[in-house]
Amino acid sequence: MGEILVDGVSRRFRVHAREVRTLKELFIVRGRTEATDVWALRDVSVRVEPGEAVGLIGRNGSGKTTLLRLVAGIIKPTGGRVATGGRIGSLLELGAGFHPDFSGRENVFLNGSIHGLSRATIRERFDEIVAFAELEGAIDRPVRTYSSGMYMRLGFAIAAFLDADVLLLDEVFAVGDEAFQRKCFGKIFEFKQRGGTIVFVSHDATAVERLCGRAVLLQQGQVAYDGPTHEALVRYRRQLADELDPAERGAGLREWGTGEAAIVGARLVGPAGEERAQFLAGEPLSLRVRIAAAEPVAAPRLQLELRDDAGMLVASESVDTATLGWDGGAGERSLRFDVERLPLADGRFHLRLGLTDATGERLLHWLDDALVFLVYPDGEGRGVVRLEGSWTAEEKRETR
Repeated sequence: MGEILVDGVSRRFRVHAREVRTLKELFIVRGRTEATDVWALRDVSVRVEPGEAVGLIGRNGSGKTTLLRLVAGIIKPTGGRVATGGRIGSLLELGAGFHPDFSGRENVFLNGSIHGLSRATIRERFDEIVAFAELEGAIDRPVRTYSSGMYMRLGFAIAAFLDADVLLLDEVFAVGDEAFQRKCFGKIFEFKQRGGTIVFVSHDATAVERLCGRAVLLQQGQVAYDGPTHEALVRYRRQLADELDPAERGAGLREWGTGEAAIVGARLVGPAGEERAQFLAGEPLSLRVRIAAAEPVAAPRLQLELRDDAGMLVASESVDTATLGWDGGAGERSLRFDVERLPLADGRFHLRLGLTDATGERLLHWLDDALVFLVYPDGEGRGVVRLEGSWTAEEKRETR
């Protein structure tokens, strides 16, 4: 139970140049609309053993979600065959299978029934599902009133408590706060330890590497690589190396680049040299960065972006590592950036780090969330930036 076999599978979609919106248009344009065949998958073969966790990675449009839908039985292949063993639990898209006018309670029973569970079994697990989703106060409201995070929590909770043999997950961590993501990971690892099979689609390389020992890289609907997760991720990042702002960023992509040089460590330390993740406004701060290159490479430019929780750019900085002694050889270097007085007032901040070639056009490595830290106000100051200044009273001038 839990095995998956995808044997020579292809999937074609027929796309019409003009979308027909009304019955009248259907009769008017019938036979005169041009249709194009789009092949989402071509001759894909993948075998997943029971108890194995496999990541599916690749660029948008590479066929990852189509492959998951074939495994789930939502769509049928144009060619080849798909075979699975046991019950499948899936979370393929936000709120898939939910009826917007039904309450959360009704949707739990609806989804459970779709997955083959009896009402008695669903009733037994209902309290656990609601507690995991943290929706005790909203479970009887229509799901159309839910936020995207509430949708995700309920959808994941239903999938996680189905006693499935196979769990299919598509970008399940693209929505939700960090605390919920940690809870989801705990539940997924628990499922994995019980011997469940997992197929996991994500642009978050850290999540894929934590969960999956093996990954399949899809490229234009074909298998480009199938093997150890680390090597699959290296190849995937190389595909993105020519783009400074890839479209996949919005779906959870946090790391990419050619890999010729890489940021292998980053930490923030306080005035006494201790590693910290919290600072007072105006305190000294030091950023320590370690960069490594397996082969000789020309001195890269190190870039730094500081953003707030909303993604607004607060500050940026860059330095040519040649001025810091990079001689083009292989090996590891340690760099530091010292801030005498932290000019931030209050909030949670994200530090992004990147390495490019000297022109800034070729990306060697980028880390979107290299570090996250908190700043607490020292006194009455509020806002993002700490204003340094002093007040004086001007002398009153006499007028005649």
